[in-house]
Amino acid sequence: MIKFEDSWEFAKRKDREDVLRDIRERFCIQENVMYMDGNSLGLCSKDAKEALFHVIDLWEKHGIGIWDVEDSKYFLYQKVLGAKLAQLIQADDDEVTVMTNTTINIHQGISTFYKPTRDRYKILVDDLNFPTDRYAIDSQVRLKGYDPKDAVKVIASSDGRFVSEDAIIEGMTEDVALILLPSVLYRSAQLLDMERITKEAHDRGIIIGWDLCHSIGIVPHDFKHINPDFAVWCNYKYLSAGPGAIAGFYINKRHFEKEPGLAGWHGNNKETQFKLLNEFDHELNAHGWQTGTQPLFSMAPLEGVLNIYHKVGMEKIRAKSLDITRYLMDLADERLAKYGYIIGNPREDHKRGGHICLEHEEAYRICKALKNRGVVPDYREPNVIRLAPVPLYVSYEEVYRLVEILEEIAINMDYENYSNKRTLVV
Repeated sequence: MIKFEDSWEFAKRKDREDVLRDIRERFCIQENVMYMDGNSLGLCSKDAKEALFHVIDLWEKHGIGIWDVEDSKYFLYQKVLGAKLAQLIQADDDEVTVMTNTTINIHQGISTFYKPTRDRYKILVDDLNFPTDRYAIDSQVRLKGYDPKDAVKVIASSDGRFVSEDAIIEGMTEDVALILLPSVLYRSAQLLDMERITKEAHDRGIIIGWDLCHSIGIVPHDFKHINPDFAVWCNYKYLSAGPGAIAGFYINKRHFEKEPGLAGWHGNNKETQFKLLNEFDHELNAHGWQTGTQPLFSMAPLEGVLNIYHKVGMEKIRAKSLDITRYLMDLADERLAKYGYIIGNPREDHKRGGHICLEHEEAYRICKALKNRGVVPDYREPNVIRLAPVPLYVSYEEVYRLVEILEEIAINMDYENYSNKRTLVV
């Protein structure tokens, strides 16, 4: 039985009651477009644009003096943004920084913590994580002289959708030195029990890191309780900091004394940085893992959008996310299941991230038909239509219309008008 009323009136009422309804106006909504791909690249916000233009203006006005304006804010920009991001995961300000991109930050984390011995040399991963994580891990294993076929321990999914937490824990054998896992699986939206898995790893003396790319900004995390060793994430999905925005890096303060695996000038102690010594003087906090000069134009939009997040709060964001994705699932059950659409994500709130995975044998061509109807979805092999009703800028009316369009495409078999030949972009 559907939990929501199947009517436009109900969707409109939900929008009127939405405590986040005014936040939508702070984003650059595309005319005649329903944007359901914010879990891949978030929409531009007016706050992000304003912050970026402000930094451009400062560069124009001050040149190299930009590093000194506003009490050296931009020379220390990574600390400003790190402190703002720390609030989203309940970490200490100096445990979070922003730098490079997700893949390089994985390299940084692995190279710092992966110290294999003859008896303990394996890295445990799952087989459903985004490929870049595995590429980085395999590279780091090879750098240590090991063969990834032996040194990378893969926990296989039994169904291609979800990974078993029990299987992960069973895989924590004495030869495992380090674990890297996703908080939310990019294809199926499964949210892992990070606290349980982290505790089990630490009970066995194993270092554990988390990839938060599909949970940061949509799922609240409490790193005081989860207590991981390190974490990485991108800031261009739910956090809407722009294409290729600078990435996030967390390192637990108990590891501040460790030598960074990849050292660079901007990781040097600020008190001695301009002495230009040839011996690295490690800054003993997350910013000590910095390498090169911070890219201000990649950082500024993040500050703008974080101002929105701090105004709203993660609790309200998560509450609407769970409600609007549940609404989408219920409508799909009621109107789409008869046409071969299948919900391929967890239904339980505590096991679900921020997007919905509709499976269909014609998913690829349906995504093409959706785009032709003004809907921006995200396709993932082999049969997944990923839909992300981001709570800051997607309305209940849009979700209702989305389901109508999916139903119309199926009834009329509109997808038959499109080629099934895979291209780089759907």
